[in-house]
Amino acid sequence: MDSNSRKPDKPHVVFLPFPAQGHIKPLLKVAKLLHYRGFHITFVNTEFNHKRFLKSLGPNSLDGLPDFRFETIPDGLPPSDDDATQHAPSLCDAIRKKLSLPPFLDLLKKLNPPVTCIFSDWLMLYSVEAAEQLGVPVIMFVSFAACVFMAISHYPALVHREFAPLKDEECLTNGFLDTVIDWIPGIKEIRLKDLPTFFRTTNPEDSLFNNMMEAAAISHKASAVVIPSFEELEPDVLDVMKSSMKSLNVFTIGPLQLLLNNVPEDMNSKHIEDSLWKEEKECLQWLDTKPPNSVVYVNFGSFVVLTPQQLVEFGMGLVNSNQAFLWIIRPDLVAGESAVSTAEFVRELANKERGLIASWCPQEQVLNHPSIGGFLTHCGWNSTIESLSAGVPMLCWPFFADQQTNCRYSCREWGVGMEIESDVNRDDIEKLLRELMEEGEKGKKMKEKAMEWKNLAQEAAGLNGSSSVNFDRRGN
Repeated sequence: MDSNSRKPDKPHVVFLPFPAQGHIKPLLKVAKLLHYRGFHITFVNTEFNHKRFLKSLGPNSLDGLPDFRFETIPDGLPPSDDDATQHAPSLCDAIRKKLSLPPFLDLLKKLNPPVTCIFSDWLMLYSVEAAEQLGVPVIMFVSFAACVFMAISHYPALVHREFAPLKDEECLTNGFLDTVIDWIPGIKEIRLKDLPTFFRTTNPEDSLFNNMMEAAAISHKASAVVIPSFEELEPDVLDVMKSSMKSLNVFTIGPLQLLLNNVPEDMNSKHIEDSLWKEEKECLQWLDTKPPNSVVYVNFGSFVVLTPQQLVEFGMGLVNSNQAFLWIIRPDLVAGESAVSTAEFVRELANKERGLIASWCPQEQVLNHPSIGGFLTHCGWNSTIESLSAGVPMLCWPFFADQQTNCRYSCREWGVGMEIESDVNRDDIEKLLRELMEEGEKGKKMKEKAMEWKNLAQEAAGLNGSSSVNFDRRGN
């Protein structure tokens, strides 16, 4: 008898993340939360990322539990550097071509107990077709803020109004991106440059742009759309979603780590790690030696790539500011053959002054360490909401994707950020760091606001909080 014809003892949820660190991490947290509720979990990584996990966490790190298993499927891409983040456009192209759909379907049919639901990153477009073929519901996880989801949902309107794709490359530099958009519901006047950057292409067939539009278009087929935010943070856009996008069953469950903190420590799956890079936890001991609110934490996430000159400008700005700093420099952070020598240059600066360089770290532990006084960030959504949850103000240097929108909200709506110009200058970095860390008037207000958001985040994830209630209603 086919395993899928037998009734499972407990619901079996299959998780399918987009194959990148910033997407795997939050979805694995949701899987742990559901596992605590008694669900059987299968978490599906690509073969490439499975190998990276084993390399960073150890050969037995993904052995799982009897009711929390890890499986793999191919990603359809040629072999690439094991220590580097994969090319996002190539991943999106493979997803749109459904290269992984056949092996994913084969896996679903073999799983026992039978699958009762697919919980998929919304960018994994073929998960909807897989769920339809299996006859099970699919829940879409949007790994962005609600405001970003709303903005991307209005990409077709950008196309209709001839804002996208761009007419030519000059649109990137001639002031076109300063155009103010005032017709996206729930989002106050916003410039084109503050929208998610996927539309910044002259190619109508661009993989990233089309993947986003297709994800938004099929989201109404999901049983629910889950956003890792909280209602108090984005009330305007969430109110609009509930009133004008009624075909979407949208709800927020965030911050995820705060929800997970409510789970007992003896729950086995709580301790499953989620990093594709080996974390240098010794940095926490270094932070223990520093006074409260004295260290700047610097991390540009898992996708951003700097030029050697940008790295030097950031490094000199940090050193000239006379602030202590913890700087995460991934093996693939710097582009070009000079990457190693440039990183060594910055490492020497750190050793001579008051800094520490690490290749990766347990970010949430770092942000919640009492010595951290500020976060120089690329404004990825995980980093943004983790910083808000920890009450840490930010210096924002958005690079691409949703980061520009997160930066805009952090600086203008939430009052916890100051933006660094895209053309990095050491003098500007030094000035902003001093304003943030030496109790300048704006820096002081940002710290006060960050603590307000920390308290609201804790309330949302606490007993009877908005995110806890949302999770309780749907998680059962």
